Amino acid sequence: MTRRILPYGDHALLVQLDDLEAVFALFRGLDATRPDGVVELIPAARTIGVVVEPRILSPSAATAWVHRTEPLAAAAVEARAVVLDVHYDGEDFGEVARLTGLSAAEVVRFHTESPWRVAFGGFAPGFAYLVTDGDPLDVPRRATPRTAVPPGAVGLAGAFTGVYPRSSPGGWQLIGRTDAALWDETADPPALLRPGTVVRFREAR
Repeated sequence: MTRRILPYGDHALLVQLDDLEAVFALFRGLDATRPDGVVELIPAARTIGVVVEPRILSPSAATAWVHRTEPLAAAAVEARAVVLDVHYDGEDFGEVARLTGLSAAEVVRFHTESPWRVAFGGFAPGFAYLVTDGDPLDVPRRATPRTAVPPGAVGLAGAFTGVYPRSSPGGWQLIGRTDAALWDETADPPALLRPGTVVRFREAR
């Protein structure tokens, strides 16, 4: 695994990796061994941000820690799990079925039976990019994004699925909605879906 560590200001490092699987594995290793002074680990598609408190852990010491940390397989870590009940009545549900060549029942079966996990967050507080270990559907974004997507909307874009935590513009193909609260500023932590979390989608009855 190629691992390049760059300074990222006075309080952080940026770890560059080959792909998302390498990010997952190293993130698990770092999260399991984080020393005092590590404020936050921020995974993305090919990088991990490491934010430190330099009065406790210097950037050079953090660099040495990242260098020596071994990646961990998913089986070595007990993952947090979340179940989200979804009403599969999204505005783009029919279009997703047409684009993928699946029936309505097959779209729901794909989404509820695929093993999903949070790869990283972004776009808006509480928004998580979820990937599946199974065979993904490659669903294109909408040609024209919506100016407002309602909170709780469940969408597909590329190989990702995601849930909008609040009303915002968006170009994902909407297949359903959930009543779950994705972001609560009074909670600790405020985001329901955090990197590494296993997510199961369940059809609401």
